[in-house]
Amino acid sequence: MTILTHLVYALAYIVTGVSIGATLPYMRPESDALTGWLVGAVIVLTGGLIHEAVTRLERERTAARRVESLEETVESLTQEVARHRAIIEETRGAGGGLANYDTVVQEVKLLQSLVSRLTEKRRPSAEPPRPPAAAPRKTVESGAPVVAPQAPQAAATTSAVPRPMDDALVLEAVRDALRADRIDIYLQPIVSLPQRKHRFYEVFSRVRAGDGALIMPDRYLDIAEREGLIATIDNLLLVRCIQLIRETERRQHAIGFVCNISAATLSDADFMKQFLQLMAQNQALVPKLVFELSQHDLRAGGAVTMGILSQLARLGFRFSMDQVADLDIDVDALLRHEFRYLKLDRGLVLDPDMAPRINDLRRKIEGAPIDIVVEKIETESQLIEILDTGFDFGQGYLFGEPRLSRKPI
Repeated sequence: MTILTHLVYALAYIVTGVSIGATLPYMRPESDALTGWLVGAVIVLTGGLIHEAVTRLERERTAARRVESLEETVESLTQEVARHRAIIEETRGAGGGLANYDTVVQEVKLLQSLVSRLTEKRRPSAEPPRPPAAAPRKTVESGAPVVAPQAPQAAATTSAVPRPMDDALVLEAVRDALRADRIDIYLQPIVSLPQRKHRFYEVFSRVRAGDGALIMPDRYLDIAEREGLIATIDNLLLVRCIQLIRETERRQHAIGFVCNISAATLSDADFMKQFLQLMAQNQALVPKLVFELSQHDLRAGGAVTMGILSQLARLGFRFSMDQVADLDIDVDALLRHEFRYLKLDRGLVLDPDMAPRINDLRRKIEGAPIDIVVEKIETESQLIEILDTGFDFGQGYLFGEPRLSRKPI
């Protein structure tokens, strides 16, 4: 119960007791004033005891629910630990097989064609930089500050950028990193609630300069976009994501990957043709890959973007929409194009002013195969509030910060 509810209940029995104490001598002339006030006091005391008993029972029920949730979480984590131990033992016992030869050859050709574009799109260093593009783009992971902390594995081999880099230096560093395969892949878990079981990993990229310094996405994405390189970077990330999925498939991991895809990538006809050929040879991997697009890109792309998504959906791909700022969402259109996930910011979900619109959105998708993922959950108290709202998936630093994926997960 809320504080306001407690106050209402308390006022109810206090006012009742005082009223009876004051009016009893007038209603029953044989009673004196003292008797009236004693009866009133008994009524107030009885109301207080009942109030206290009801409150205690409610607290005990709440505590029991939380203990049950914690027990489920512990059981889930125990099973997860046992599963990872079994995977480690399996990996030790088996040397691991080679991937299908034709698939590997096709991947190499695809990567070569992508990297070759870097030379074709090289611009003279004296050319003045263009103004940044206006379209928003996801640059940091769920729950991360503007500059994300490094994963423990990377801390020993990377360092902060020693001096500010201008746009030309950043662009050259990105090109060099792409050619030298210094694009690091970071993974952040998306968990089911309340069990906190890992269901997906969202894939992020980090660029390592030649001196080992990390260049964060918020520094290089706008530059790459205005220089016409963003599709190439996204495409390389997507190929790396497919390699990760195949590695987990080899060890029978029941986990999916969420990979951001931009409108530039969708409109890259040459890449999409090669990519679809690659996936045709790996049809079993399709259900494990979820493409994620921002609400802005979906609306800006219009019919063209939706048409490309329809082609991908016919192959079995599913989609997620993130960076949701407008809750006026056409759920039927999302279902037609195989969107199965919506990502909402934790601040938006817990904003009391937005509660009616959140509830209206939930009513729209009730019974539909669409799940809501709440992003940027960073503390246990935030999680408790989210659990009270009944959402199915969560993401944020509370469940795990992005970690470097140098080895198969």
